Amino acid sequence: MPKNVLVLSASPRIGGNSDTLCDQFIKGAEASGNTVEKIYVHNQAIGYCMACYACKATGACIQEDAMSAILDKMVAADVLVLATPVYFYTMDGQLKTLIDRTLPRYTEIRNKEFYFIATAADGKAAMERTMDGLRGFTDCLPGAKIRGLIYGAGAWQKGEIQGNKAMKEALDKGMGM
Repeated sequence: MPKNVLVLSASPRIGGNSDTLCDQFIKGAEASGNTVEKIYVHNQAIGYCMACYACKATGACIQEDAMSAILDKMVAADVLVLATPVYFYTMDGQLKTLIDRTLPRYTEIRNKEFYFIATAADGKAAMERTMDGLRGFTDCLPGAKIRGLIYGAGAWQKGEIQGNKAMKEALDKGMGM
């Protein structure tokens, strides 16, 4: 049965290494008959969580920005793909800000399948803290199932992901959902 897939590309570079792996994943997912939407997180106006907790009473953030619509899409999706370059051994600020802003409705992001994509100049071991941070997010989501981790190791400059084994892995994971 086709799935509704939401890809959250947190790379600040369109066509950057993690974004390129998103495109490979999408290519595979669409070839398998799934519906896919990609959101470039860095193009969205998303403010930082202010820890005011007004959302606890209302179920909505008091900030009027792009996050409300993104949250609607996250709740509606069957599959979520979170992609980030690795900066100083963790996810970039764009993705962390988005994750923090799920607070008003994170318990509604339930029973989702997740794929994580990370790219770094260093090797796979250097990306484990990033993957652990992403796992920490899904640990808070009811029924979350991590279906795949894609490590784009050895890719720093834009385009260095080309020819990397992660390209095929991203395509295969998308096709195999």
